[in-house]
Amino acid sequence: MRDIQDLIKNAERYKNVLVQKCFDSKKNTVAYVMLNNQPRILKWFVPGLKQNMDTEYTVLKKGFSDLAIPSPFEKDTENNVLVMSYIIGKNVCDVMNDSQMTFEEKEKIVHQLADWFVRFHSFFKTNDEFRIRGDASLRNFILRRSQIWGVDFEESRIGKPIEDLATLCGSLLSTEPMFTDDKFKLCQIFLDTYRKSAQWNVENINGELSYALLERIQWRPNHEEILRKYATKIRSKGLQAARHNF
Repeated sequence: MRDIQDLIKNAERYKNVLVQKCFDSKKNTVAYVMLNNQPRILKWFVPGLKQNMDTEYTVLKKGFSDLAIPSPFEKDTENNVLVMSYIIGKNVCDVMNDSQMTFEEKEKIVHQLADWFVRFHSFFKTNDEFRIRGDASLRNFILRRSQIWGVDFEESRIGKPIEDLATLCGSLLSTEPMFTDDKFKLCQIFLDTYRKSAQWNVENINGELSYALLERIQWRPNHEEILRKYATKIRSKGLQAARHNF
């Protein structure tokens, strides 16, 4: 991963940037900075991912006034940088895995997540197709003042809503503590809440969730065995049956 300081040193427009915090990112360099005395997120895309930058900017530009997502301030094509608003809050993955949080508090959050996805899918839906957010892991959501905000839309694409839902459930189930009884219950609440609000059918959750768990092996190779076990059980028996079988 490139150091954000390399961008600051080599790009004149960022010479006065003060870095406040750098974030973990699988592909690109992301930092919370002060730019012209304003809090901003700089997302510096690697060469070759210009299309991802264009995708994220398009989603933010179209949706920021209606959805809980960052505001895009600039697409710097010369340096492959997006400048966005900074959403202050707690990472939802950390919140959902906090042992000090009650089940009822976590239940409220999964209701909010389901509502967020319904709004996103509804907003971008056309007569013929859906746009999904892509990379719908818990880490790409922020809890700010009791409201859920989505971040990181570079993998947004045309697809099926169930793909987002399965990725979110896979993320919830497979982060520590993994595959607990409460997490299976929270996944079901999340899916039920989404189904009640959505104006379209949600089908094949078991197959999509199984695939989402297998996909996570590339990021969690040390947990390959347990991910494969639950992926197989969910595909063959279903989400609730898998909850009682290991």
